Amino acid sequence: MKKELRQRLRTVLAGFSPEQVSTKSLRACHRLFQEPEYVAAETIMVFLSLPHEVDTTALVLRSWQDRKRVVAPKVSWNQRRMVPVEIRSLTEDLAESSMGIREPVSGVPIPSSLVDLVIVPGLGFDEFGNRLGRGRGFYDRFLAQPDFTGVSCALAFEEQLTTNVPVGPLDQRINMLVTDKSVRRFKSTDE
Repeated sequence: MKKELRQRLRTVLAGFSPEQVSTKSLRACHRLFQEPEYVAAETIMVFLSLPHEVDTTALVLRSWQDRKRVVAPKVSWNQRRMVPVEIRSLTEDLAESSMGIREPVSGVPIPSSLVDLVIVPGLGFDEFGNRLGRGRGFYDRFLAQPDFTGVSCALAFEEQLTTNVPVGPLDQRINMLVTDKSVRRFKSTDE
């Protein structure tokens, strides 16, 4: 079920022109800038976009302008985890990994307990805060850490919303979803 849904959503995303991705990304970012979770955050962890994802460049630049600390995930493939590393440049501090993702090459690792807001990628999301990632579980493991107490916010296109995302025991729900058209907040499973 997840495999078919991933393929369907990849097809939807591949159908967007670069101009559509740019316009819709800016709308989603500007919507996020108005939200109290962004305003209150001092340290923001941002995913570094792949070509058919929401472009987070405007978010990073605005966060620096607003004097926020920006961290990006550095993946430890052997340990199957992500480490938040501070970035101060979108060119000098980053390189493409062997897996084809941009990540910090150097910088100060930041404890996950200091991350106030995590901008989470995904292929699909539902109305309950469930997220369909790319299948490796890095964000699920990060969000499940006991010392992470920040807000998890997905940044996506409205077209990535789907009726129901199949979930497994290790899947973590997000706290909010910001798209180019709306903001949704989800109750935690404890409530």
